[in-house]
Amino acid sequence: MGGMPDAVIPRLRTWTVRSRIVALLTVLTLLSVFAAGTVAYFVERSRVMEQIDINLESALESGSFTVSSATAPWASVELALAAVVQRVAPDDNTGTLGILDGRAALVPGVPADVQLEKLPGFVDRIVAETAGHVTVMGTYVSEDGRAVRYVAAPVSLGEVDESQPPQAVFVTGYAVQQELAEINEAAQVFTITALVATVATFLIALWVSGRLLRPIRRMREVAERSSAANLDERVPTGDGRDDVSQLAVTVNRMLDRLGGALDSQRELLRDVGHELKTPITIVRGHLELVDSTDPADVDETRELAIDELDRMARLVDDLRAAARLRDPGAFSIRPTDLAVLTEHIASKARAIAGADIAEEVSSPPVTAALDPDRITQAMLQLVANALRHAQGPITIGARARGRDVELFVRDRGPGVPDELKAVIFERFRRGVAEGRGDGGSGLGLSIVQLIAETHGGRAWVTDAWVKQAGEAQPSRGSEFIVSLPGAVAIEEPQGPDTGVGETGPTGAATHPPGLLAPQAAAPAGDDPAGNDPARNDEEQSWHRS
Repeated sequence: MGGMPDAVIPRLRTWTVRSRIVALLTVLTLLSVFAAGTVAYFVERSRVMEQIDINLESALESGSFTVSSATAPWASVELALAAVVQRVAPDDNTGTLGILDGRAALVPGVPADVQLEKLPGFVDRIVAETAGHVTVMGTYVSEDGRAVRYVAAPVSLGEVDESQPPQAVFVTGYAVQQELAEINEAAQVFTITALVATVATFLIALWVSGRLLRPIRRMREVAERSSAANLDERVPTGDGRDDVSQLAVTVNRMLDRLGGALDSQRELLRDVGHELKTPITIVRGHLELVDSTDPADVDETRELAIDELDRMARLVDDLRAAARLRDPGAFSIRPTDLAVLTEHIASKARAIAGADIAEEVSSPPVTAALDPDRITQAMLQLVANALRHAQGPITIGARARGRDVELFVRDRGPGVPDELKAVIFERFRRGVAEGRGDGGSGLGLSIVQLIAETHGGRAWVTDAWVKQAGEAQPSRGSEFIVSLPGAVAIEEPQGPDTGVGETGPTGAATHPPGLLAPQAAAPAGDDPAGNDPARNDEEQSWHRS
């Protein structure tokens, strides 16, 4: 599918999340306010119309009472009608009328708000509706839209001749628009107030959403400006404690991690380039100078080239191993019997050709949360490192400090200079006594540090003084330590579930068949860690680095 045309993108970008939030809040406020106002208006209007009918019925009852409660018989229908018209108390927005012989004849003695007699066709309509001597209630609407709610009742004395129209008719009515004027004015005020409130909601929502979404806008701007060449810019966070501000903090941390990873990759490429440059230069130089007619020179050059190519292969294998350890799925941390694991590591170390491992293996009887395979890998790497630089027996052990665990490898070598202790675990960092011809890639200790860091700990080295039986003075050496904070598990060891072995009834460590490597030295080329053959081709290189 083709990409979106460039001309469309700016138009779409104007409809931002902020615009959507503000528009939605404004529309919802407007609809909510006017829905509530409309319902209230019609409820109140219905109440007013109902009250008009109640007032008309009350006026009718009052007129009927006036006629029927006279102490003496009325002399004429005209007098009775006049009494009714005059005694009905006029209300606001009302009018009263007396009709005699089909014409408007009587009005109240005080000015009325509604002059019924002047309404076009009103009198004729009342005469027609009451011709059958019936009381009627209805609504009159004039041509100009004025509505009058009225009640009309014939006034009669004695026998009623239904064959003739009533001589007198009493009429009272309410002007509907004037009665509704009060709530109409209130509705107008409500409408203006609602519009003002909606505008205020719009402005407040615009301001609040701008403040809340500012970190997101800055995140977008920072993301647009960020690239592999520049990951130094960060999103300003301010003092906000809301979710969006916390998102900005999280994004900054992510950028820190990405920047660190990018710097690490650049450093790795630089280091690898430096490490590969020397063997490539050596091989190229010898190939250019080899005398093809001299078999001895050819054989010597061939052996040198193979040796340098083996070195590069080991470097590539170590790089693959280090990269694989950065995958969280490469670790399986589980409760492990520390004493059994330490003895297991010592047994594997004794299988390495030339290894002189002390018989005594000290370890506390605790259960620790760790990956036994990776810890074994790290410890055997430290043993291999000690074999290249130390003399005499190598001591392997573990100790618990509260809930922290420390596994150590102690040797009797020349020690590590103070200036190298802080950097010896860095990638491609070699000691002053180590040369390129010892087979090391400079990645072994960095792999140990990576394993320790994945467990939440660290690897470090300190000076050690080792005194053997029969020696007058202790010998100086180094102690390489893998520290695992908080690794001691609360649970007691659960036998086979400890991940390495279980403790027998006598307290001695027992192991499943085939777990421990044989005591004899492994044949050349075998993996001294005794790893699974399925993993051997991927991990066999770590013990050489």
